Amino acid sequence: MPTPVETLAAAAEPFDDIDSPGFARMFDRFGDRRVVLLGEASHGTSEFYRARAAITRRLIEEHGFTIVAVEADWPDAAAVDRHVRHLPPRDVPGADFGRFPTWMWRNTDVAAFLRWLHAHNADKAPEQRVRFAGLDMYNLRASIMGVLKYLDETDPEAAAIARERYGCLSPWQAEPADYGRMALSRGYRACEAAVVAQCQELLQRQMQEDGEGLFDAAQNARLVASAERYYRVMYRGGAESWNLRDQHMFDTLDALLRARGPAAKAVVWAHNSHIGDARHTAMGRYGELNIGQLCREHFGEDAALIGFGTHTGTVAAAHDWGEAMQVMSVRPSLPGSHERLCHETAMDRFLLDFGRGGEAAEVMAQDRPERFIGVVYRPATERQSHYAEAALSRQFDAWVWFDRTSAVTPLDHRAPGVEQAETWPFGL
Repeated sequence: MPTPVETLAAAAEPFDDIDSPGFARMFDRFGDRRVVLLGEASHGTSEFYRARAAITRRLIEEHGFTIVAVEADWPDAAAVDRHVRHLPPRDVPGADFGRFPTWMWRNTDVAAFLRWLHAHNADKAPEQRVRFAGLDMYNLRASIMGVLKYLDETDPEAAAIARERYGCLSPWQAEPADYGRMALSRGYRACEAAVVAQCQELLQRQMQEDGEGLFDAAQNARLVASAERYYRVMYRGGAESWNLRDQHMFDTLDALLRARGPAAKAVVWAHNSHIGDARHTAMGRYGELNIGQLCREHFGEDAALIGFGTHTGTVAAAHDWGEAMQVMSVRPSLPGSHERLCHETAMDRFLLDFGRGGEAAEVMAQDRPERFIGVVYRPATERQSHYAEAALSRQFDAWVWFDRTSAVTPLDHRAPGVEQAETWPFGL
């Protein structure tokens, strides 16, 4: 009877290089899905970004995908989107991926993909151009500015009302977490009614009118309303703040697909912790949901969840939130983990397709530790800080393995909070 490692090695589909045509063709099997979610085991690994870019290019060119939705703030991604879709730029202060962690999107791998997307869209009709959108909700200030800028240009009276509504959030725009502490200590929902009213008003306009600027403003208003609630509940602990964030990201994805029409198809780039079905991880046992779970519940077989993993190498990360990025060594994967099983196959790179079932899916359906590295990496406490139990083949539909990986290269090395180069993204 074969060992678990032998079973994995027999099922694994090896590939030579990310840049080889054969790599991206391996994912044609997911080309008929409505949504393909591509993960990453860290926010600072070059191979994960390059692989997602290659797969996404293939899905766009050969399978008609029309949206690239990423784990990034809506206003920052919207500025990039206007560039890649050849639309006139809109000056929204602070929407430049200049906030920590800058390397997550301001890196050479993302820049190369955006150059390709800009060129791909160049000869397309406006309605056929692929959109680049952010799903996340952290850049509160830029979203408020986006709403006000749109209303200033289209309805100055409504802009005055919006400024009054957002006035209670003004002191907290730079450090919205401070609002959460204030609201918690005072025990009331200080700004909720005002920001929800603004959101509802713009969404009502969107139902009655049509237009690129209005859709962007309505999404910014949704973000402000979601962020107000998120920062208000984050100090209570538990699953509520995580669930609010992932529900917001799913709702944004759903709005993008609805706006593009029934033929729209989206690729999502996000961390494994967001795109792997939470019900089959320790997250689910603690009451947390995520985008992957919500996509499976909403789209069923039309959603494909693809995770990425590594054994060792280097990663771009910080020791703590807000600290400077460093290139760190990734510790070899933990004995008994899913990653260690993959490493013991002695195969450098491969794809496991769990949708085909078989003994490999059964092997990886057992609960084992799985590694999660975000923008913060603490090697000294890695077992406690970065591993959680998961049933890998139930969490994902497929798994992409790189035994050794390398850190992303940032576009600049400025300290967090320092003004960034003005050429982003237009000088790429």
